[in-house]
Amino acid sequence: MVKLSVVVPFYNVRTYAPDTLRSLRDNAREDFEFLLVDDCSSDGTAALLARAERELPGAVVLRHEKNGGLATARNTGIDAARGEYVTFLDGDDWLAPGYYSRLVAAIEELGCDFLRTDHVQCTGNQRSVQRVPHGRRGEVLDPRAAILPTTRSTSVDYAFAWAGIYHRRLVERGLLHFTDGLRTAEDRPWIWRLHREAESFAVLGLLGVYYRRGVATSLTQIGDVRQLDFIRAFDQVIEETAQDPHSAELLPKAVRTYCAIISHHLGNSERFEPAVARRLRTMSAGALKRMPQDILREALDSMDSARASRLRRLRGRTHALTSAGAAA
Repeated sequence: MVKLSVVVPFYNVRTYAPDTLRSLRDNAREDFEFLLVDDCSSDGTAALLARAERELPGAVVLRHEKNGGLATARNTGIDAARGEYVTFLDGDDWLAPGYYSRLVAAIEELGCDFLRTDHVQCTGNQRSVQRVPHGRRGEVLDPRAAILPTTRSTSVDYAFAWAGIYHRRLVERGLLHFTDGLRTAEDRPWIWRLHREAESFAVLGLLGVYYRRGVATSLTQIGDVRQLDFIRAFDQVIEETAQDPHSAELLPKAVRTYCAIISHHLGNSERFEPAVARRLRTMSAGALKRMPQDILREALDSMDSARASRLRRLRGRTHALTSAGAAA
């Protein structure tokens, strides 16, 4: 039986894919499989993956005829996965040698549904350790209990899918798939669903994933309309959390996080194309209007003045325009 399935989407990362593939080779084991998803690359990445399929033990290349985005590519890999455990890696990141064997050993020892780990962030030649915002480590815990408190970063704010490992029973329960078509923030509804509906998780300070920041082809560096998918992603978080039996406790956290992300994008709107920046303001105003207004007011009251003022101004302009339209 395959012990671990590693899902690795690639899209136009020819410059970085050799590092990724070498690190997978340094993690190969006879009971590991590497599902390399080519999301319709056009820069020579496909040729690198074809070679890897021949030379990397356990490698299987899955090709998309049309680019579907990261969420859809990960789902292709999940659907093909045969492993007892599943994990993810992005096609421009890399691993420490032997990391996956240590990761599998850790989750087998703990026996939980999923395990979250720290990682190393790499920006140029700079390295920094990024930690899961959760204090208790090496213990099996209730994922739902790790969502709160509202005003502090928690495990649901550390949404990196590749920073962890997941038991196959989560696939069978329908909890591991991503929302098809989301181009960014695809891991936000995903991590919230895991924390609401999985039964057990743990956090370890196990380092081995190297996350490459500042990549020119990354959506976080491209100010086009695909970035605005964060609105659809967080709308899904709000909608699904509102249906939870304990929504009164959880919604304030979801709303406050959504507000923080909107404020972040508005504060950096100069990196967007002008038409996209205008659309960002319009869509953000609509998002604020859709939120539960009593919870929104509490969220704004709890935020620092700069972020709260930015959102209140946007909300105020929207309210004024709506009132003017009604009066007319």
